[in-house]
Amino acid sequence: MAAAHKYVKPDQDTRLNNRVLDLRTPANHAIFRLQSGVCQLFREYLYKNGFIEIHTPKLIECASEGGCNVFEVKYFDRSAYLAQSPQLYKQMAITADLDRVFEIGSIFRAEKSFTRRHLTEFIGLDLEMAFHEHYHEVLDVLEGLFVYIFEGLQTRFKAEIETVSQQYPVRPIKVTPVKRILFKDAVALLREDGKEMGDFDDFSTPLEVRLGEIIREKYDTDFYIIDQFPSAVRPFYTMPNPANPQYSNSFDVFLRGQEITSGAQRIHDPEFLKKSSIAKGVDPATIRAYIDSFRWGAPPHAGAGIGLERVVMLFLGLGNIRKTSMFPRDPARLSP
Repeated sequence: MAAAHKYVKPDQDTRLNNRVLDLRTPANHAIFRLQSGVCQLFREYLYKNGFIEIHTPKLIECASEGGCNVFEVKYFDRSAYLAQSPQLYKQMAITADLDRVFEIGSIFRAEKSFTRRHLTEFIGLDLEMAFHEHYHEVLDVLEGLFVYIFEGLQTRFKAEIETVSQQYPVRPIKVTPVKRILFKDAVALLREDGKEMGDFDDFSTPLEVRLGEIIREKYDTDFYIIDQFPSAVRPFYTMPNPANPQYSNSFDVFLRGQEITSGAQRIHDPEFLKKSSIAKGVDPATIRAYIDSFRWGAPPHAGAGIGLERVVMLFLGLGNIRKTSMFPRDPARLSP
């Protein structure tokens, strides 16, 4: 007779279907204390740097990012949408002379994606700020913010990290030095590695992961920024690079070879914004209040959106975002 196993390892669906019991484990307690810590450190750093916290609507009149990945809901006698981002409202706050704002709130994306890093509802850590000379002022803030968060987790939450590592062993991240790389140079690194990629294509997930391995080997860091993405792969409100409009003043921040933040300088001229929205297939009539908010003058500004669950997943090396969402939502899961 075969010996009985001491432990039973339930599959992910079983665990999520019985999430309250699953959450009682020491590792899960530690994961969500770390998640709370990310929000605490995010707020601390931004308050220290002159930001204020705002709260924007999650029921909106039009699709905030354009495209079709939006949840439509019945709103009395008409349709409304769940916000894909606080993007437009963050910008409107900047035009109201608030200068530096942030929000922690729910984000909804109607993407039929069953990957290990996507959810249909997640918590967004968003920030927006006016700048004086160049949008890289915002990159400076983001670099400082992430180093503050990661170093804060490593010093304040050592016990929690150790508890998680007992169940999910992983190599600790290395976040300094921070590396900034132009998109075209990142493409060159991948081509040198034998990968095929067009000059103006976006990264696929396998290419992102391989690029992270290359950068780790070459620069000894897990934390880096890719700057100047092609305009064709960015939203309508993204400012083109004035020297070469095929590229844009936009960036992604990566950890362990996966994107944790996407951001850009925004178009702050209303007529230019109108033309860009048309070119990207967004009817300017549906975002009239947003476009009109720039007609009274707006400073140049930029910002970014961070996925809380993805940051914790990659910081801990957990491999699946559902481990860092207390009650995850994906195309197949709406309960508990």
